[in-house]
Amino acid sequence: MASPAFESHDHQSCIADCVASAERHCAENRLQFTKVRRRVLEILLGEHKAMGAYEILDRIRAEGLGSQPPVAYRALDFLVAHGFAHRVERLNAFIACTHSDDRHAPAFLICRSCDHIVEAETDPMAGELGRAAEAAGFVIERTMREAVGLCPRCAGAEA
Repeated sequence: MASPAFESHDHQSCIADCVASAERHCAENRLQFTKVRRRVLEILLGEHKAMGAYEILDRIRAEGLGSQPPVAYRALDFLVAHGFAHRVERLNAFIACTHSDDRHAPAFLICRSCDHIVEAETDPMAGELGRAAEAAGFVIERTMREAVGLCPRCAGAEA
């Protein structure tokens, strides 16, 4: 059975909901949700793949929002620090967080064929990692899990 995350959905509603959540969070916490930060989040939300900082910079440069790498990196740092985006280590890229209303430990399912990427929720205290941390007296604050494989569409095409 395919994950709902790999299925079609109302993408415009998804984008609007995530941006509204970011706006609420920033207002409640007196954070500046600048035009550039908002646009970078919208760009990330518009894709279901990770994007590199220079790819994002090219988009905001074309829109007249900044032309130097620090502009993109500062916006990305803000979005990651506040949970609106994640850095996908394996790809050295960024993806919008689709679970921005709650704290969670993301796992990324990355299709090696079409580069589609889905954020899944995990529990770092469950399973082997949680048992190892507990046995060592270690408190997990952040985990990053990334799995590479084939999405349902690409797996069907290869079959």
